[in-house]
Amino acid sequence: MVPVIGVLALQGDVREHVAALEACGDVRAVPVRRSSELDAVDALVIPGGESTTMSRLLQTFELLDPLRKRIVDGMPAYGSCAGMILLASEVLDGRPDQQQLGGLDVVVRRNAFGRQVDSFETDLEFAGLPDGPVRAVFIRAPWVESVGPAVEVLAAVPPRTLSGADAGPAAGRAVAVRQGAVIATAFHPELTGDLRVHGLFCDLVKRARN
Repeated sequence: MVPVIGVLALQGDVREHVAALEACGDVRAVPVRRSSELDAVDALVIPGGESTTMSRLLQTFELLDPLRKRIVDGMPAYGSCAGMILLASEVLDGRPDQQQLGGLDVVVRRNAFGRQVDSFETDLEFAGLPDGPVRAVFIRAPWVESVGPAVEVLAAVPPRTLSGADAGPAAGRAVAVRQGAVIATAFHPELTGDLRVHGLFCDLVKRARN
């Protein structure tokens, strides 16, 4: 049987992630809103959205503790934007009541790139992906302030954006990381039509089942 990958369906680009995963082939993607649905998947994607709202919704839907346990037990997970924040061990500029899922020994800064009007695109060299740079869309995105020894940095912000603007304090900041079976990006690959990040995660999920 093909792996079943859930997409946390509380907020964010759920349909876009489901479509990207299905387009990768040899996996089945399903929305997840209940603990029984979480029990039925082999892996989970946590989409963008508003991280504090998502942490509250995880508690409301009684998913917070079951999801934490699945991640501790080794379930592959991929978080984009707010998903990266939720998977981090520590968040700067977060709210006191924000709950973390863990899975990544990283410190992230919430809304590090600024407000919605400060959204931008750039091309990133992404470790382990063939066929050149990845087009990255950043929308009220976090960045990674520091990583633990077990964390691999997969991509960092270049000195200049696609428009030629100076990346300023964002230059060199990690925006894609991996620790074991957990991957996170500060950007939104589900919005560009480039399936390589989702494909990387699908391959990880398949290997984890073997």
